[in-house]
Amino acid sequence: MKKIFNKENSKKHSRNKVIIVIFTLFGLGFLIPEEPQIPVLGASPSDWNKDTFWYEPWGPSGVHKGIDIFARKGSPAISATNMLILYKGNTSRGGNIVVGLGPKWRIHYFAHLENVSKESRVFISAGSIIGSIGNTGNASGKPAHLHYSIVSLFPFIWKIDNTTQGWKKAFYLNPMEVLKTSKG
Repeated sequence: MKKIFNKENSKKHSRNKVIIVIFTLFGLGFLIPEEPQIPVLGASPSDWNKDTFWYEPWGPSGVHKGIDIFARKGSPAISATNMLILYKGNTSRGGNIVVGLGPKWRIHYFAHLENVSKESRVFISAGSIIGSIGNTGNASGKPAHLHYSIVSLFPFIWKIDNTTQGWKKAFYLNPMEVLKTSKG
């Protein structure tokens, strides 16, 4: 009986340690400073249309859930913040893309790149070159630009509204609001 009790306590103690580690990591993700910057080298807010976030109708997705930052083709696209690279590759809509996990548990999505940096680092710092501006994917034939979206893994319930797909505003953050403090 004593052995069973000790085994159960040991399992419970190990499980509690795992839970503490998970919550500690979770909390640290919110404490890491974000210090966002415009993800196109040399760009400013005048390089995007202020009405593009949540613009509709917008192709198969219905609503445009990011901003398009226009620049000369081949201009450097940079990391908007410190990020853990989750994916580099190609999709039919986004063309050449980079997806990263940044502070505050936010996913940063960079699309329509002419090319993606071949550097294979897993962690990159803010301002690191991730590729160059292009018009790949469903931006083919359109002016070169970077589509930039930010998705929170934790919902901002108060941002939900009655617009088309308005419930998704709990997750899709307006990059213009995040970048407004940018030194850019």
